[in-house]
Amino acid sequence: MAHFLGDFYCKLDNKARLTIPSALKQQLPGKGAEPLVISRGFEKYLVIYTKQEWDNKIDELSKLNQYERENLQFIRHFTRGATEMVPDGNGRVLLPKLLCDYAGIDAKSANEIMISCQINRIEVWEKSAYDAMLDNEPVDFAALAEKVMGGAG
Repeated sequence: MAHFLGDFYCKLDNKARLTIPSALKQQLPGKGAEPLVISRGFEKYLVIYTKQEWDNKIDELSKLNQYERENLQFIRHFTRGATEMVPDGNGRVLLPKLLCDYAGIDAKSANEIMISCQINRIEVWEKSAYDAMLDNEPVDFAALAEKVMGGAG
C-alpha cells in the first residue's frame, strides 16, 4: 500500500487539468505513470486513490449485502462519479466536471486548490473550503488524539 506525504497549493488550467506536483509525483506508483481513480469525498472534496487502493475499496464494497437498502445507498454514493485517470506526459490529469461541481472547484475561474495527502489517499479541496476546514480545528486536539488513538495497539 502506498503512503503519501505533503500538502500542495495548485491551480487548475482552464481545461480543469491538474499538474501533479513533482514531489507528489515521485510518491505515486510508477512515478505518476500508472492509473489513478478520483472520486467524491465524504465532505465537499475529491479523493484520489491509486488504482490498487481503489480496487481494495471496491473489494470491500462487494462484500456488502446489496439487498440491504443502506448498503446499496452507500455503494451508490461512494462510487458516484468515480473516474479512472492516467497522467499525461506532462504529469497532468483531467478532473471530471461532475466531480469539480461537487467539490466547488471552478477551473474557468482558475481557482486555487489544495492537495492534501492523507496516508493512503490524496484529498483535493477548493482552497477556501480547505482553509475553512482547517479553521474548524478541534479545541483540544490532545483530547481528540487520546480518544481516537488512546486504545490503539
